This record gives sequence, structure tokens and C-alpha cells, in this order.
Amino acid sequence: MSGGHQVLTLLLLSAVVVATLAVTSWVGSRRHASSQEFYAGGRLFTPLENGFAIAGDHMSAAAFLGIAGLVALYGYDGMLYSVGFLVAWLLVLLLIAEPVRNCGRYTLADVVAVRVRERPVRIALGCSSVTVSVLYLVAQLVGAGSLVALVLGGYGGAAYAWTVLGVGALMVFHVVCGGMRAATWIQIAKAVLLMGGALTLSVLVLLRFGGDLAALLTSAAENSGHGKDFLAPGLRYGGADRVSRLDFLSLGLALVLGTAGLPHVLARFCTVPTARAARRSAVWAIGLIGSFSLMTIVIGAGAAALVGTDAVRRSNAAGNTAVPLLSVELSGGAHATGGAAVVALVAAVAFASVLAAVAGVTLAASAAMTHDLYASLTPRRDRPGGWSQIGWPQDGWSREGRSQRSWSQGGRRGGRKGEVAVARMAAVVIGAVAVGLSLSARELNVAFLLGLAFAVAASANLPVLLYALFWRRFTTCGAVCSVYGGLLPAVVLVVFSPVVSGGPQSLFPGRDFAYFPLENPGLVSIPLGFLAGWLGTLLSQRSADPARHAETEVRSLTGAGAV
Repeated sequence: MSGGHQVLTLLLLSAVVVATLAVTSWVGSRRHASSQEFYAGGRLFTPLENGFAIAGDHMSAAAFLGIAGLVALYGYDGMLYSVGFLVAWLLVLLLIAEPVRNCGRYTLADVVAVRVRERPVRIALGCSSVTVSVLYLVAQLVGAGSLVALVLGGYGGAAYAWTVLGVGALMVFHVVCGGMRAATWIQIAKAVLLMGGALTLSVLVLLRFGGDLAALLTSAAENSGHGKDFLAPGLRYGGADRVSRLDFLSLGLALVLGTAGLPHVLARFCTVPTARAARRSAVWAIGLIGSFSLMTIVIGAGAAALVGTDAVRRSNAAGNTAVPLLSVELSGGAHATGGAAVVALVAAVAFASVLAAVAGVTLAASAAMTHDLYASLTPRRDRPGGWSQIGWPQDGWSREGRSQRSWSQGGRRGGRKGEVAVARMAAVVIGAVAVGLSLSARELNVAFLLGLAFAVAASANLPVLLYALFWRRFTTCGAVCSVYGGLLPAVVLVVFSPVVSGGPQSLFPGRDFAYFPLENPGLVSIPLGFLAGWLGTLLSQRSADPARHAETEVRSLTGAGAV
């Protein structure tokens, strides 16, 4: 791109940054810094607003750039990501949305703690939630760095590094100053922009082929270099390689089951006033995400047909630049004014999506570190309104009312402001860790990085959540075993997988300690998480409290006593 076109791109990116900073500053100046406001936005969002925000969480730059890139490179196998993400939301709607809103407060640990002893479960789920959130943040930051580096003059290391550092600083500012309310409104605006951008590109691609989807797919197969194999399973997963088939199954399990265990997705259901609103939010999100998933398939096929798979791979081996390259082709080329303008618009929209997504995930990680880990590990006298004040009462709902009043009074005395201050410091730490990892993960496909985050969420978070909501005999020992039994194998298997070493696109391509053959650990770690929870419960020395289960069941189904 020429210097003038780069200036246009920088102006649009700057406009996005200024707009998000203005929203955050406005929200931060108008709202009281209470825990409920910081973590849940005051629970004042409507189902439509929350549905768009949930869809905005999903329709990230990682999904937009990464999934379209995988479709452009691998055709049919790349479409698995789009389908898997959509199916996952049906599980969330049927099993998770309403019970989480009725039993939860701010984090996943709040839901599970109604059944078991709080301290060990909060520590375990706090560690798990932070791990998942950091992996998710790395995917978003890698996508942002890849896109901006390309439109500013090539996939250079300096442009990538400065972009990652800038986005990291902005995401920390949004969380520290605006909390959940600012993150939600930015997500809503981003969802509208990204849907508009994806729809525009999809329509332009279809117009090139006269609206004939079959002609589009045929042309994509011809220009992919793989012929008919591009439209058949096995180009990346499957075929004669048994390991690839297992990797395909592992990835599918992670995508379908992992959404229900993502901390920032579960936190979204706590931002609406009622369980009915949470359920309607999920319905809105499914409609928006389904439409977006179909459009990413069209865009990816369009990139293969009009740009060519080899050109996409030469620009970025992971396919992260397929969307901007397609935008150039649809608008007359990189040296044409229209082409540069479209690329600049796509970059601005994707950049806005990154800022919104990373803010929500950072907030969820900050809540886990503060509300769960900090409150559980610090001495009781030092806790700023710690979790012991809001735990599920031992003798039923009669004590819960007193517990909630005590919590509210603590907030008026300023104790909860102390927790918010700790949460803001935690956001800085989370941001620094995510930025450091992102600088080393430049060559990894962002959609694939999301798959790893989903695998860890499905292995560690989903089993304990389902057991706590639906299994009468579930105990504290079972909860702790379920979390660590899924988290530790997932992390260890990723470390010893081809993602980290042994390949040209690994984090450490010069070393080889890839003893686990699968790229995604879900096929092994997800069953281990469920198995560990079951064995831990059976071997527990303490039996489950039937009264707590009865209270949890009634509360999750009716909302009686919900916050």
C-alpha cells in the first residue's frame, strides 16, 4: 500500500481508538465503582443488548480472520470451526444460560460454590478461568497484530509487536476505567460493525459469481491447488492419517463443548436482570452467530477463488490475512483508491472487534483473579468484602437474606471498592502476560489458538459446572478433582504437542519435544475432566449435602433467591 493509503488506514484505526476511549471515559465518569457495576454492569442490560454483546464476544477478529483463513486454506475442513461454534450455542441455550443466571453472581465459581465448600473450589476455578482467558486473549492479540502489520506495509515484526503492545494497553484501560458496562457497549457497536462488514464482503463475493454459490465453490477448488479435495473432508484433518482423524474429532469436541465453559461467556448471563432475559439473550446470540458463521464460509471460499490459496499462504502461513487480501481484490487492487479504502475499513472493523473482545475476556480473568483467587488466598481480615460474606448459607435461604444484606452493607462502607481496586490491578497483570505470549505466537492461526482455549474450558470448567447443577451426589472433592483433572492434562498435553515444538509453525520451531501427537488435547483431556469429577465424588470422605442440592435445583429452575 502507498503512503497515502497507509495514512487513511491509520486515520480510521485512530478513529476507532478514540471512539472506544470516549465510551469508556463516559461510562467511567457516570457510574459508581461498586462490584456489581464493575463485574456485571449493574444487571441492567436488555436481552437484545446482551444478545448483541454475546455475539460480539464470538464475532471477534480471531473468528473473522482465522476461520475465513482456514476455509481459504483447507476448504471443507476449515468450515468445521464455523459449524462447531454454532452448535455449541445450542448447548448453552438448553443447559447453561438460565441456571447460571439464577445461581451465579459474577464468576463460574459463584455457581459451583452453592453446592460445595467455597475456598478450594474458588482457587481451582480461579486458576482454570485465568488460563482459559489468557489463551483466548493471545488469539485476539495475534489476530490484531497480523492484520495491522499487513495493512501498514507487510507482515513485519516491528509493526506486529507495536500493534500487540498498543492493543494490550488499550484493553487494560477499558477494563480499569469502564468495567462491564463499557465493555458491553463496545461489544454491541463492534457486533453491528462486524456483521455489516461481513455482509458487505459476502454480497460482493457472490456478485462476482452472479449469486451462484456452486460456481463460487467450484472456482475456489480450482484456485486452491487441491482440486476436488478442497471440497471434501481430509485436506487438514482425516484422510489416511489416523492422527489427523483423531485431531479432527478432538477439535470438534472442544468447539462444541468449550463455549459453555468460557468464563467471559458465562459472565454475560449475569448482566441481565432475570433468567428469562438470559435465555432470550442466548436466542438472539444464536441467530446473529449463525448468520456470521455462514458469511465466514462465503468469505473464505471467496478468498480461495479470487486471491488463490497460494497467495494467501505466502502472505501469512496461517491464513490470517485472507480477509484483507480478498478486500483488495474485490475493490480493484492494492494500488486502487477503492481497494485501499476497503482494506482500511476492514482493518478498522476488525481492530474494533479486537478491542471489544479483549476487554470482555480481560474483565472475566480479572474477576476470577480477584473475586475467587485473591479472596480465597488472602487472610480473612484483609479481604475487601471477601467471598465468605456471600457464600451459600449452610441452613438454607433464611440465612441467605442476612448474608446478602451483610454484603450490601459492606459495599456501602467501601469494602467492595477495595475489591474493585484489586480487580483493576489484576487486569494489568493479565494484560502483560497475554501481550508477552502473543509476541511469540505470531505464526499460529488465531482460530486454532481459540480451539486450544475452548479445549481447556471444556476440560476444566464444563464438567464441574454440569455436575454442580445436575448431579445430586456431587461433593467438594469431586469439584476440585474435576477442575484439576481436566486443566492439568489439557495444559500438559498442549505443551508437549506439535503446537509448541516440532514444526515450522510451532512456538519453538527449532526444538522438538512434541511427544503428544494431537494438536488439540480435547479428545483426551475432556473425558479426563468428567472422569476425575466422578471418581473424586465416589472416593470423597464427605457425602453431598442433600439440602444444598435441593436448594440449588429449585433456585436454578425457578430463580427463587437469585441475586
